[in-house]
Amino acid sequence: MYRQCFYFLTAALIAATLVIGIFWPPLLWSLLLWIPLALVGWRDLRSPHNVLYNYPLIGHLRYLLEFVRPELRQYFFESETSGRPFSREQRNLINARADGSGDTSPFGTIRDVDAPGYNVSYHSIQPGKVPEEARWITIGGPQCTRPYRSSRLNISAMSFGSLSGNAVEAMNLGAKQGGFAHDTGEGAISPYHEKHGGDLIWELGTAYFGCRQKNGRFDAETFREKARSEQVKMVEIKISQGAKPSHGGLLPGAKVNREIASTRQIEAGQDCASPSSHPEFSNPRELMAFVAHLRELSDGKPVGIKLCLGKHSEFLSLCKGMIETGTLVDFIVIDGAEGGTGAAPQEFSDSLGVFIDEALPFVDNALRGAGLRDKIRLVASGKVALGYDMVVKAALGADMCNAARPFMFAVGCIQARRCHTNKCPTGVATQDPKRARAIDVPEKAERVARYHRATLDGFAAITGAMGLSHFDELTPDHIRHRSGYAPARGYGDFELPRLDEGQLLGEEIPPPWREHWQAAAVDRF
Repeated sequence: MYRQCFYFLTAALIAATLVIGIFWPPLLWSLLLWIPLALVGWRDLRSPHNVLYNYPLIGHLRYLLEFVRPELRQYFFESETSGRPFSREQRNLINARADGSGDTSPFGTIRDVDAPGYNVSYHSIQPGKVPEEARWITIGGPQCTRPYRSSRLNISAMSFGSLSGNAVEAMNLGAKQGGFAHDTGEGAISPYHEKHGGDLIWELGTAYFGCRQKNGRFDAETFREKARSEQVKMVEIKISQGAKPSHGGLLPGAKVNREIASTRQIEAGQDCASPSSHPEFSNPRELMAFVAHLRELSDGKPVGIKLCLGKHSEFLSLCKGMIETGTLVDFIVIDGAEGGTGAAPQEFSDSLGVFIDEALPFVDNALRGAGLRDKIRLVASGKVALGYDMVVKAALGADMCNAARPFMFAVGCIQARRCHTNKCPTGVATQDPKRARAIDVPEKAERVARYHRATLDGFAAITGAMGLSHFDELTPDHIRHRSGYAPARGYGDFELPRLDEGQLLGEEIPPPWREHWQAAAVDRF
């Protein structure tokens, strides 16, 4: 009905305006409004969009409201705790700490403490005090000759290209001021990483950006030259990531400007595809050879791997590979399936991978059962935002944590979720120089350093309140998890049977572990 009426109404309105305009000429100026609207409506009558076809002109209101829907939800309808992936409560606390202002709240908790998924810990009548030196940890196993004294909290992998140059620069300057490390992401070491000299963890993805040959294979000589820089403290081989496990990447040619092309050693203006797996190795034995090669090229610096846990037997294959070859990684970063700072296929983000709180206990147990745990540092990367998040991750097996999105908040991100459009409203996740200028590098760097310090303060304070004097004393039983509307239980109750040191190498292997261990092999993943 509306569609049929539109013809008559627009024609009648324009005709009436013309007739009346003969007697009152100023009315003719309204044609500057009516004619464009009529043209839009008549175009809609042939639109492939069903709504516009049936409701020309006014149907655009539907698409306008849909466009602003995320902002309406975030600013007007979202509760303090319902936001995803980070709630308003979390974002406000991160920003308060980054600003150096108070982070106290009135009138008690607003969380539903009876709801499934709630974590809580028990305090002690006799609190402990965690010493300042416990905030640092040495990374470097027996085969590493240049170990790194690392903060317990570092900036997780985010590439230049995904983030703007100003965002990268602010994070690295903040890392320099706070004395912690900044992971480059797989987009290589950019001038913005190097400008202020903050400690770097160089991540190598499947495309070997920054040390690649023209055919996309690894370039050992270029790697040697860059990896021996004093600024590079560790090397990380990215096998998979939480946001899109077992998936390559594509940086559209429109985003590959000359600066990104130079940093990544690719052609400007051309689509840049990353393969889903590494061409330099195809099984655990070859991976360990690659680890040894990188350690030699980097002059003995720590070399580790990053992965999102998938098939349990495949991780045990890595353990068998280390045992058989005698080559060990210095650290393992476990990326939670709930993580991700950039764009990824939604179904990969939603449906693949093991979430961080389930992955950590398995990896910690597997390394212990293989007799490797005391030689390898375990890093948790996934939804680490506040001090209690670090408590949980340490209790589940992590030695240290990486955080990505909270550091984005510290440099101005508002969780607009426009990262993939190149139209980030805050200039954080864009290559538009006009938008990126919104980031005041010195001021944001101070926020990065303050947030880091305050988060470690929270980590230490809560650990002490639990009656402990060191982060290493945390165990799964210190975290009470409510899996349903029932009393909370220690995380240890949900794990696979806890393994003794080297138990996987003996005859007494518990049944759930035995099948995984038997399926693991060093000549395939």
